[in-house]
Amino acid sequence: MAENARSALVFGARNLGKAIIETLRGSGWNVAGVARSDLTLEGVAALGALAIRADVTDPGDVTRALQESADAHGPLDLVVNAAAAYGGARSGPFGGGPLAEAAPDAFDAWAAAPPRAAFSFLSATSRFLIAEDRPATIVQVTGGSARRAMPGRGLWAAGAFGVRALTHAAALELREHGIQVTLLIVDAGIEPLTGKREGVDPAALADPYEIARAVRSLGEQGQRAATHELQVTPLAERWVP
Repeated sequence: MAENARSALVFGARNLGKAIIETLRGSGWNVAGVARSDLTLEGVAALGALAIRADVTDPGDVTRALQESADAHGPLDLVVNAAAAYGGARSGPFGGGPLAEAAPDAFDAWAAAPPRAAFSFLSATSRFLIAEDRPATIVQVTGGSARRAMPGRGLWAAGAFGVRALTHAAALELREHGIQVTLLIVDAGIEPLTGKREGVDPAALADPYEIARAVRSLGEQGQRAATHELQVTPLAERWVP
């Protein structure tokens, strides 16, 4: 553990989360990464970070991971939720499909599960950081559907809208405690760290390391320049003001 270094905990360490962990570690941060699979946790440990097995949808697990990270690295400066959360099997078209055709269980998978996971993360993390009684930053990652609905993806947008509302509420509630809460909207697909996405122009995919550097910047902001929402969109992707 680097002495006097900033400390971060990242939930969802497989793709974007792994890039965030690698970027923070490269800048001298003490980092812990949270995941559920053995393979992902092995990747976290290979980066020199503390690997913690936990489920972001379980508030008890979130609290335990926060405490394990604090015990190992000291008080937390940055907590990030980059984990994708879905309920049940995501059968059918991406985003849930047209409302007139969507199956009832699609609502749970696309609309209910993401805000439920965000609530688990934000609620437990808020309690923990308030108790620590020191400045810190929370970053909740979501997609472009948090900004607008699209045909055939209404259920996905409903979930993302819920994540946005919860994150904004947390930002308003935690300002008085000196805690910055930021919603990071990635309005594009994210390039995988390994392999490639077939049929997609790579230039239109967000670079996970560019996003990771943005997260690091958020974690280093002072209280007189807080950012509560940040949107990133590749120039080769469609941008809607």
